[in-house]
Amino acid sequence: MISRRTVLRGTGVALGLPWLEAMASTAAPKPPVRMAMLYMPNGVNPHAWTPEGKGKDFQLSQTLSPLADLKNQIVVLKNLWNEGSKGGDGHYVKEAAILTCATIKKTPGADIANGVSVDQVAAQRVGQQTPLPSLELGVTPVAIGVDAVVGYTRIYGSHIAWSSPTTPLARELNPKAVYERLYRASTGVGADTAQMDKLLLDRVQDDARRLRTKLGAADKHRMDEYLSVMRSLEQRVERNVGGARKDWKARVALDAKAAPPERPADHAEHVKLMLDMIAVAFQSDTTRVATFMFGNAVSNVSFRWLEGVSAGHHDVSHHGKDPDKLRQYQLINQWHVAQYAYLLKKLKGMSEGESNVLDNSMVLFASALHDGDRHAPHNLPLVLGGGGGGRLIGGQHLEYAEDTQLANLYVSMLDAFGAPVERFADSTGPLPGLMRT
Repeated sequence: MISRRTVLRGTGVALGLPWLEAMASTAAPKPPVRMAMLYMPNGVNPHAWTPEGKGKDFQLSQTLSPLADLKNQIVVLKNLWNEGSKGGDGHYVKEAAILTCATIKKTPGADIANGVSVDQVAAQRVGQQTPLPSLELGVTPVAIGVDAVVGYTRIYGSHIAWSSPTTPLARELNPKAVYERLYRASTGVGADTAQMDKLLLDRVQDDARRLRTKLGAADKHRMDEYLSVMRSLEQRVERNVGGARKDWKARVALDAKAAPPERPADHAEHVKLMLDMIAVAFQSDTTRVATFMFGNAVSNVSFRWLEGVSAGHHDVSHHGKDPDKLRQYQLINQWHVAQYAYLLKKLKGMSEGESNVLDNSMVLFASALHDGDRHAPHNLPLVLGGGGGGRLIGGQHLEYAEDTQLANLYVSMLDAFGAPVERFADSTGPLPGLMRT
């Protein structure tokens, strides 16, 4: 029998890690620009999200209050939407396409189709400059099977990073394995382990294909979904076998003894460890592109441990205008924003010559729905933090024309990242007022 636990451990697919306090040892020319996308499922309480005022003269809302100390390093964006997701029911059409701005194929099986996500456009352009082209992280295992309510495979709800229209990138979920992967990639130490990972992955895929011939139709669908994700693992493991580029040097050395626990104590610790991982990866320059999912689409993680909350995330997002559900919904949203602020502060505390890692990063906080009760892709909740290497004009609440393309934001970000494109998905051009030329 094939053990899912064995597969994940064998290929290093997991998540998390603790923060390393390391200083840059030498002055580098110009620090690289990094890009991270943090995704929160289920939308927001619309009555507590939008700031008051516009431009530089604005006040943060209650939900955005954890960003008060970072107000000059963020831009809150209003009225962007993902037109490609307007026709689908439920969550999957919106959430799978948050970074692709595409229209996903409606299917209950493995014949999935989406677009290439903006993070992977960036990774494909500059990924050869670092040991890892990109880092995909999460805290919740992949969901398979069909959501019978809307008729979409749950695979769509488990991935926001897509290297091709048919290839969602598997996320890592184990904090210790993530750190070990970063260490191996940045030092070249343990290349034999990476080779063993590849051999194990090959065996697992061979066994899975043989097993498939003995399954019924429903189980074959599930196995096909599983194998579609394994394709992205294969690509990643093959890259790891090669180790770091010969002309690449870590900006900060990683300590092999600083690996985090394999099993975080709770959801809150798990999230923080994953955000620490992004911080370490960016500071060391092991990768310049990262995505993180706070949860899968339709996530109903219980937040009973959060003071004032007594229900699951998805449950309260369907508030039906009930005041108590709206109150709990807002508290859950605010907790997620506080984790975003935690990462921004970590990056800000990492010196790079006369600047810091946050100055040289763009970190997007996004949800694919506005009001989760309505499943609407209009006026998406979006905050962009960091300096973008001096390009991002922080300290703003930018209100655009209603239903401005979300893809325009990605065109702007790719340009600041150093991977300019004439067009991304349905974009019409960069967002005015967001970036310095």
